[in-house]
Amino acid sequence: MSNPTHWAVRTVPPSLVQQYERDGWWTDATLGSMVAEWLAAAPAAEVNVWSKVRPWHGTYADIDAEARRLVALMQAAGVEPGEAVAFQLPNWREAIVAFAALAMGGYVLVPIVHIYGRKELAFILEQSGAVAYISPVAHGHVGYANIIDHVAPEQLRLHVLVDGEALGTPPSGVMRVRWSTLETTRPVTVLPRGEAASIAVIAYTSGTTSDPKGVIHDHRTLLSELRHMAGWITPGRPNLMGSPVTHATGMIGAVLGPLKVGSDIHVIDRWDPGHALEVMLEAGIGGGTGASVFLAGLFDHPSLTAAHAANMSQVGLGGAPVPVALGERAASHGVKIIRAYGSTEHPSTTGSQFADPADIRHRTDGRPMPGVEIRLIDDDGVDVQRGTAGEILSRGPDLCLGYTDETFNIAFDDDGWYHTGDIGVLDEHGCLTITDRAKDIIIRGGENLSPAEVEGALETLPGVAEVAVVAAPDARLGEHACAVIRMLPDCAPIVLSDVTAHLDASGLARQKWPEELRIVTDFARTPSGKIRKVDLRAWLRAEAEVH
Repeated sequence: MSNPTHWAVRTVPPSLVQQYERDGWWTDATLGSMVAEWLAAAPAAEVNVWSKVRPWHGTYADIDAEARRLVALMQAAGVEPGEAVAFQLPNWREAIVAFAALAMGGYVLVPIVHIYGRKELAFILEQSGAVAYISPVAHGHVGYANIIDHVAPEQLRLHVLVDGEALGTPPSGVMRVRWSTLETTRPVTVLPRGEAASIAVIAYTSGTTSDPKGVIHDHRTLLSELRHMAGWITPGRPNLMGSPVTHATGMIGAVLGPLKVGSDIHVIDRWDPGHALEVMLEAGIGGGTGASVFLAGLFDHPSLTAAHAANMSQVGLGGAPVPVALGERAASHGVKIIRAYGSTEHPSTTGSQFADPADIRHRTDGRPMPGVEIRLIDDDGVDVQRGTAGEILSRGPDLCLGYTDETFNIAFDDDGWYHTGDIGVLDEHGCLTITDRAKDIIIRGGENLSPAEVEGALETLPGVAEVAVVAAPDARLGEHACAVIRMLPDCAPIVLSDVTAHLDASGLARQKWPEELRIVTDFARTPSGKIRKVDLRAWLRAEAEVH
């Protein structure tokens, strides 16, 4: 089993290391030391979990105390600093406590979004080398404890359950304990001190491969990203965050960003726009930050009032494509939005600012963030002129150190550039606009979906000769999956319900199912015979613009 402290991370060119250290991006600080410092600096700041099933209201001091007890539990169970610990929790108090504790305890954090089921969970636990795992017994359609009982990897030693009556029978070698044991656990007072250049987080993201990709960040890259994020947070003006703490946008925007500036934290475990609007009025806070689906859902709800809009005076959007119409709709409510472009690999690559003109904020993804460089190249690797589309290359102090699967590290060249696979154009103001993706990833409401996984499942559907799954524009979600299918000769066309029934039977998670189906007689192809997905995406975009 791979040891997560010994991943073969990419080599950052020495000139860039010197530059990031000289400019103050990379320091000796660690994520754990900073989390402990931030919690201590604002002990009375509020933490609010607006859940209908597990609501909680407390303070930074409460989170700090419980986190230190969780560190003590981990240490008593023999989990050593530097070992990987996975946690898969909705936006409950325990998710925030777990995040703080694992950082303060010097562990490698492996956050797993709570909607991932057996296939993804088994893969992530195995590949990350996680020795401990924190989860509910079950939530929604996912039974986490049952999954562990059947597919626990060999190295897993500890399973902490935050709720549920029955502990079940874990596999041999796995100790299962309840979160409630923390009530009688003495908190640690002395925290381990790690190295800034050691691995802090392995964040899994779905992309063009059928299995999630593990993205490696050390303490320096993650804390550099926080400097970017903090610039978009106005202390004293908190927002209700629906992005999961176990997703990159929620981890940074819902927890670490507010912690850094000492702001109140407000999270919700299930994004119900009606409930969110009630919470916003009760707490006197804004909302809609994150993927465009959150803001669109609020605008679509009949309970939206001028009072809500007043509290949403500034909203940052990213993690998914932002329709121009959403920015214009926000402006009609007196709400300023900014767009940002990034990825789990390079979280904040470009972004607009609230002081920018509306045309820049609504129609571009902004300029490179401080410390970040970008280039656009053509198919031959030659830099293109402004106004010409090209593949986006980026580098900066917040760029990840590579992937857990070393074969994917070909995305990074010897000069430190990350070849994103995204296509964009730079305008005369130096602002970037994403125009297409060379890679197939679909970003549905901030969640990355892998077309390859869906295509593999649909290829077994009777009558299907060929299938391509691509991103289609979605006014609410930014994008959704569209299955484009060529049928075998003499086979009757299928309908969307046939597709979803087949995927349901195959065990594919519901959020990955296509929401649109097109039947074609043939595909546009490259000279080598590959389906030209770029043409399919352009076709769907053109249709959306007409309607």
